Amino acid sequence: MSTSDTPVDPEQLRAEIEQTRADLGDTVEALAAKTDVKARAKQAAAEAKTRTKEAASEAKTRTKEAASEAKTRTRVAAVEAKDRATEAAAEAKQRAAVAAADVKDRTQQTVAEVREDPRRAAPPALIAAAVVALVVAVIVVRRRRA
Repeated sequence: MSTSDTPVDPEQLRAEIEQTRADLGDTVEALAAKTDVKARAKQAAAEAKTRTKEAASEAKTRTKEAASEAKTRTRVAAVEAKDRATEAAAEAKQRAAVAAADVKDRTQQTVAEVREDPRRAAPPALIAAAVVALVVAVIVVRRRRA
């Protein structure tokens, strides 16, 4: 402060002195805070703790979001799988109906053919077996009579 800036009024001078004392007190407190290692360490620890809590909270939120998204994807996949299974079952049912109709048609055709020509009903192996049985029966009967 220079002499030309010095107030002439005693009240103004007292106010300026009080302001200077307050500024000096703030400066002393700031210097004391910088030299207080223990307090600075506590402050740094508190800040680190706060940052850690915030990071943990953020990680928890991201985990919940990921779990929710996975749950949604799983539900969608289950619905899609169910739809595909339903479609496959319907297709299999349709194929079975077509195969059953085909078997029915073939059976009716075979029955109609046998009715037209009954000789077609007995396969040659069956006829041969019947002939062999007849020959054996004739031989057995002749031996008993003799």
